[in-house]
Amino acid sequence: DGYTLEQNFPNPFCGKTNISFEIPNNAFVSLKVYNLLGTEIEELAGREYSSGKHSVEFDMKNLAKGIYIYTLKAGKLSGSRKMIIQEK
Repeated sequence: DGYTLEQNFPNPFCGKTNISFEIPNNAFVSLKVYNLLGTEIEELAGREYSSGKHSVEFDMKNLAKGIYIYTLKAGKLSGSRKMIIQEK
């Protein structure tokens, strides 16, 4: 169907990581990071994107080490993946 949400790279990471996704048509894209309790940590994308492959950088800032979930919603796609923040 042309929708993909890739694993962030690098993973695990300390500092910054990239999250890539692909959409087949122009669509409003929502990409958010959550902790394991379901609390939204940051919105990385919340706008219209053109068709094709895109990458968004996530800076962990002062987040604690651990597992976080990122969720993408675009058109027919709704997907989530986990990422791991390690100690500096």
